[in-house]
Amino acid sequence: MQTARWKPGVLAAFGSAFLFGAGTPLAKWLLGQMSPWMLAGLLYLGSGIGLGLYRQLRGATRPRLNPGEMRWLLAAVLCGGGIAPVLLMFGLSAMPASHAALLLNAEAVLTALLAWIVFRENFDRRIATGMAAIVAGALLLSWPQNAPSGAQAATSLWPALAVLLACFFWALDNNFTRKVALTDASWIACVKGLAAGTTNLLLAFVAGAALPNVGKLSAAMGVGFFAYGVSLALFVMALRHLGASRAGAYFSTAPFVGALFSVLFLAEPITWPLLAAALLMALGIWLHLTEHHAHAHQHEVLEHEHLHAHPSLDGHHTHEHAPAFEGQHSHRHSHEPMTHSHAHYPDAHHRHDH
Repeated sequence: MQTARWKPGVLAAFGSAFLFGAGTPLAKWLLGQMSPWMLAGLLYLGSGIGLGLYRQLRGATRPRLNPGEMRWLLAAVLCGGGIAPVLLMFGLSAMPASHAALLLNAEAVLTALLAWIVFRENFDRRIATGMAAIVAGALLLSWPQNAPSGAQAATSLWPALAVLLACFFWALDNNFTRKVALTDASWIACVKGLAAGTTNLLLAFVAGAALPNVGKLSAAMGVGFFAYGVSLALFVMALRHLGASRAGAYFSTAPFVGALFSVLFLAEPITWPLLAAALLMALGIWLHLTEHHAHAHQHEVLEHEHLHAHPSLDGHHTHEHAPAFEGQHSHRHSHEPMTHSHAHYPDAHHRHDH
């Protein structure tokens, strides 16, 4: 029986989380060198250019999207590449990186809520309990430490609210990207990086920002390539295998990486709210990691195009080729009706109702 830890999407989600989590304290350090808007632009531009060069060296071809898929991709670029990173940079500029890193767990919760309520992904009591624990940790972490009142309270809350708003727009991005997750992951991440990076740089220039020196510019784009580019490509792979809510839950390990890096390399203090929030969030992640969902289900006729393997590794790609073919390739193919029972996630082939 296949368990969660062996699903390829889980490994991709953890890899994505590590790279993004490590990038949060590095972005905090870079904020001392340039404006939040400039940094957001350079981070995404670094991811887009880096992945573009990678695809050029690989000789990768541009995938084909139908008009409906292109609309989802454009919406994802606007939310996740244009709005969310700017909000995160403004929040980071006024709060400890370790707290902002753990607060980013709210992205997983918002991703799941949108997936469940709007996009109709399945969930059960265990998944809902795990999300509740993550929410409790996020609320604890964002609560003002000295309980100020009046104008001071509003001032102390705005950095956390900016990070939470960034999480909301990334949650929209995750659910929109899920619609095109079968497309080449590096191409999706490259397009997002180039579009979002160019837009944010132009807005930074309009706001009066100037490019930093070559060293700082290279550092920002280098962080962007790994923390936003490679991380995003891995996350798209996770969406493909797990669906939006589960991929978001595994990705929520990113803040723990960010908090650890912040304490180790930025000398930020370890506080009781930080530890309590980490324990609550760890409980939520554990509940998700130990989920097992299996039942008899029916597959309807489906036609689409994506990378798949022969012989079939998942039982869903048993169509024939003339001449016979073994290995991985991508082409438009049809799935015949099928009824069977096995452990599964709401991936591209298991979006049935419950």
